[in-house]
Amino acid sequence: MENFMNSFKTLLVTAFGLSLSQVSFAAEGSAMLQSGDFVGYSFWLISMALAASTIFFLMEALRLGGKWATSLTVSALVTFIAAFHYFYMRDVWVTTGNTPTDFRYIDWLLTVPLLMIEFYLILAAITAVSGGIFWRLLIGTLVMLIPGYMGEAGYLNATVGFVIGMIGWAYILYEIFAGEASKVAAGQAPAAVQKAYGLMKWTVTIGWAIYPIGYFLGYLAGGTDEGTLNIVYNLADVLNKIAFGLFIWYAANEDTASKSNA
Repeated sequence: MENFMNSFKTLLVTAFGLSLSQVSFAAEGSAMLQSGDFVGYSFWLISMALAASTIFFLMEALRLGGKWATSLTVSALVTFIAAFHYFYMRDVWVTTGNTPTDFRYIDWLLTVPLLMIEFYLILAAITAVSGGIFWRLLIGTLVMLIPGYMGEAGYLNATVGFVIGMIGWAYILYEIFAGEASKVAAGQAPAAVQKAYGLMKWTVTIGWAIYPIGYFLGYLAGGTDEGTLNIVYNLADVLNKIAFGLFIWYAANEDTASKSNA
């Protein structure tokens, strides 16, 4: 246990230092932000929100420890990776005025599979679960993201990329609403975990709907301006990624408190 705690302390300090270095790096170019550049403002504010969330989730993983440490650490990894990319995407936008599509999808290819794995991790924290849940959610995520990127970047017909991506999303929704993951949550999870699971699956349903809507408007319905599309994607990212971590944090606190009072 002592080695575990020391490892977490090292991880916390390292993440904090890296976050500060990114803030310093971004601050050097902050003078380039022009008055009224709301897209640039959104990149900056969301970067800071994600960096702050990283520290919070790591501190809570250290405080709660035990079986919830992995889930909360993954939440911190999601927000940290996203913050790192957002600092960089802000600079791309401010210096070039172009949408950082490639870097946004690199972020999504790293963070979205981690978000899907969270469904497996919160169930694994309270009962034995099949590894098949892990792999099905991971595969569904890749089917959703890779064609979407290829369609937006011009490597694949935009309509074909959209349709394949929607199939991947539908597969994920089936798994978390009616598949094995849903059955485990309904049959074996305590009330707090069931509530967190429910909030997470509705985030994937409603919160993630913003992305295909943005894709459709931007690439299939005559297009929309890049600034609006970036703001929509930015707000969706910060809400969905931080919300996932907060739902897991809620379940971890409730589960820990219930066992302490037992």
